[in-house]
Amino acid sequence: MRTWPFWIFCLLLCGIGPGFSHAESWPRFRGLNGSGVASGQSAPTVLDESTLQWDVDIPGVGHGSPVVWGDKLFLLTSVPAVDSTTGPGGGPKGKGKKKGHAFEWVTLCLNRETGETIWKQHFAPRSFKGHRFNSAASSTPAVDEDQVVFAWGTPDSLTVVSLSHDGEISWEQDLGTVTGGHGFGGSPILYKDLVVLNNDQENEKGNLIALDANTGETKWIVPRHSKRISYSVPCVYEVDGKEVLVFVNWTHGFTAIDPADGAVVAEKSVFNLETNERAISSPIVSKGIVIGTCGFTGYPRHCVAMKLEGGEWNEVWRVEKNLPHIPSVIAVGDYTFLIEDSGIGTCVETETGKELWKKRLPGVEGEVFGSPVSDGVNLFFADVSGNVHVIAASSEFQPIAANRLGELCRMTPAIVEGTIYVRTETKLRAYR
Repeated sequence: MRTWPFWIFCLLLCGIGPGFSHAESWPRFRGLNGSGVASGQSAPTVLDESTLQWDVDIPGVGHGSPVVWGDKLFLLTSVPAVDSTTGPGGGPKGKGKKKGHAFEWVTLCLNRETGETIWKQHFAPRSFKGHRFNSAASSTPAVDEDQVVFAWGTPDSLTVVSLSHDGEISWEQDLGTVTGGHGFGGSPILYKDLVVLNNDQENEKGNLIALDANTGETKWIVPRHSKRISYSVPCVYEVDGKEVLVFVNWTHGFTAIDPADGAVVAEKSVFNLETNERAISSPIVSKGIVIGTCGFTGYPRHCVAMKLEGGEWNEVWRVEKNLPHIPSVIAVGDYTFLIEDSGIGTCVETETGKELWKKRLPGVEGEVFGSPVSDGVNLFFADVSGNVHVIAASSEFQPIAANRLGELCRMTPAIVEGTIYVRTETKLRAYR
């Protein structure tokens, strides 16, 4: 069984939660507990040759983010196989007879200080078919001191794999098929001795699942009745000294799960069930509340803040205008920020939902698919045209910079010890 060093218990006292690392890590999608915040690490606001530490070519395609533990950075990519149109396809709903494209999945381990490749682990080609904005490697890994865990999803198989920090396969688990016309894009988290994955799918075929982090054995499964595939990554929420895992989904709303046995502690449907919505962004915890979003490509969209009290979810506040569909929300200090896909930013008070400002963000070209991150002072996010925008994490609107990288970008950056890592269509760059 895994034991936890003293510094983790120090973090527990600060309210971050177990399984989360010190300043030298970014252990899952959007870092510590999915917050997107690396406070006190002062990332550069100008991303150009003067701050570029290194850039490396990344083979294939992928929209997942890097994760970091110590001096190692881990990233997923998918490389088209030689015969890229062979194999069974997903069809428009993920289970048809149309042919997909065959990809070889690759896990990369880089030295985070130099960008040099330490090792690569290749996996057999599989057929992938999904939305044109998705990729065969849109998932972000999770990492702790023992392992890096990731998920590959195709219509035929959803596979979770654990690798050692040296690239050796520890275990591999097949979780069954994937039903969803947009394709798979979920990301696992590591919580104590569990690998936890939101496996919400279409046609009421999904579940929430926890695997033993040491063996891959299934520890618990929570059946779901979702009608839409979900990409939301869970977070850890502490209530009365006890931690629960929180999942957000269109049909189920907010679900709190006891990580010990998978029991549903509380669940409340809070979104509009009359429209065809999807939870793409991931929930965050701030000021004792959980904030999550859900919506449709157009509208309606919802941002809801919930608090778990007495075994029941209670709504704290709600916003339903100019909201993100894909980007996750972020809270820094007393304020929560929402970056709408077309480039409209909103700042609200985290505890009340009171709007402080709403502005069209200057320089945004195309849509924003990645989620914002922060060094505790500024927010950083990228648009699809490859512009990394910087605005102050403040109650007053203050645009700081717009950095043109000149290449497609659909990913979420990572910040570790003042270095910001940005993945574009063909490269991974580090700026400090």
